[in-house]
Amino acid sequence: MDAPTQPRQFLRSRGMKIPKHPDITTGRVRGALREGLYERKECDAVMKVVQQGDVVLELGAGIGYMSTLIATKNPVEHIHAFEANPGLIPYIRSVHEANDVTNVTVHNALLAPEDGAPADFFVRKNFLASSLNRESGPDSIVSVEKVEMRSLPKTLAELRPTVLVCDIEGAEADLLACADWSGLRAAVIELHPQWIGQAGVQSVFDTMHKAGLTYFPKASEAKVVTFRKGW
Repeated sequence: MDAPTQPRQFLRSRGMKIPKHPDITTGRVRGALREGLYERKECDAVMKVVQQGDVVLELGAGIGYMSTLIATKNPVEHIHAFEANPGLIPYIRSVHEANDVTNVTVHNALLAPEDGAPADFFVRKNFLASSLNRESGPDSIVSVEKVEMRSLPKTLAELRPTVLVCDIEGAEADLLACADWSGLRAAVIELHPQWIGQAGVQSVFDTMHKAGLTYFPKASEAKVVTFRKGW
């Protein structure tokens, strides 16, 4: 007699296997994953600029979707994925494992201008909106976690990334401005103008231009902006 059929444990998204999770792969997230629309703008931009041999620095690893997409679709050298929310780290690793991804290092840490004491990270009901900013949704906070604070300049010197992928919920303006990004070949950044304002958006553009990168409209859409060296 045949063994009973096991319940399906994965969603399929852009050719990847995404483990089902009762608190993560639900509602809109589940639908977007199934339809290949999850973080679509950022995914499309990254696929246009990442190349063989790149070392990718991802700030805001989320559920591990972007690092898995890059690792499975491009022969990059390595990906360093930073995620502040400690509750997501086991799930990120499960996504990597499900897709046989072995060239990603997951860091549960925050990057800052310099090393410092652990910082408060505000976990929200909508895990994608969790951030350092308490005021961006104080009523939705479910817990406050202490997260390691590492120096961004030291991290860049150690890892030497060639591509930056950044989605850090409004911290992009202050954080990116504190480091030298001239070693990058390309950057994909999701802006959050509702929190950083016009001055913050200008700061991101100024920082990238100072690093020798030019705005690349063909790989930009709405709040996702792409920069690269050369044309």
